[in-house]
Amino acid sequence: MSEGRLHVVFGAGQVGRALIDRLAGLGLPVRVVSRSQPAALLDGVDWRGADATDPDAAADAASGASVVYQCLNAPYTDWPKRFPPLQQGVMAAAERHGALLVTLENVYRYGPTNGTAMTEDLPLAATTVKGRTRAAMTRELLEAADAGRVRIAIGRASDFFGAGATESSLGERVFGNAVAGKRADFIGNPDLPHTYSYIPDIAAGLAMLGTDERAAGGVWHLPGPETVTTRALLELVAGDVGHSVGVRSLPKLAVRALGLFNPTIRELVELSYEFEQPFVLDTTKFQSTFGTEGRPPTAITATVAWYRSRNGTSNGAQESVPA
Repeated sequence: MSEGRLHVVFGAGQVGRALIDRLAGLGLPVRVVSRSQPAALLDGVDWRGADATDPDAAADAASGASVVYQCLNAPYTDWPKRFPPLQQGVMAAAERHGALLVTLENVYRYGPTNGTAMTEDLPLAATTVKGRTRAAMTRELLEAADAGRVRIAIGRASDFFGAGATESSLGERVFGNAVAGKRADFIGNPDLPHTYSYIPDIAAGLAMLGTDERAAGGVWHLPGPETVTTRALLELVAGDVGHSVGVRSLPKLAVRALGLFNPTIRELVELSYEFEQPFVLDTTKFQSTFGTEGRPPTAITATVAWYRSRNGTSNGAQESVPA
């Protein structure tokens, strides 16, 4: 453990907040950097306001850092323009202070794998606009590390779910609908295995990368819940909401039509390959190196509880719907 070393987290979204709480819970000095001050930070957590696209401002906000975490994100509909400058600013901050840069990535950069499990050594073969943006950002990190400018550790996760992740593939249209007694709307085939990453597990994985020297220089797939089919996951959701959860699988044409009114859904069309073949994240490398905590099956329960608390619903308020 890196006790006494300042850990600076850029970003206070769902993953950033979970990571801040995780690090603080380990007794580490933590600072969060974001444009606006997050509410209800744990006692002892410092906050600095800064626009990470300004490298000087980002570096000033990260002063004293031994480890810097990049958990920022850009509006989903404007990634190619707005995401790379965020990473560049955080990387400049880590470089100036000689800090380890721990970066959260997703798996768009791999592109379609035809059902083959994704391992860290897959080529960056993205075929989509957002995937190519992510691949270019990865290459930028690796080139900076190879040039000796900054030390890095990259953590990759699959589709997020958990408290606050309303725009994800398991967000409002799945958990939100289930809690409201509606059918889940799902893009693609729900009977294929698909890895989903639970936000607190992502945070735990990133914290491990920032506190274990073995992580430096590596790319790591972050472990989470067991990979099952989406339909099997919905059966677990049904157990928590107390009624069956039907699923309406949306064909690509229907998604395109919905996208005329919803920009986020429109952006998902190019990623539909993820849900048309098995989509499995292999986390063997991380688990064999660092081990893995016992993960009780609370991810579904906690996510359902968050949607209920947000909606002010109770356990008995939902009605059954047919499959």
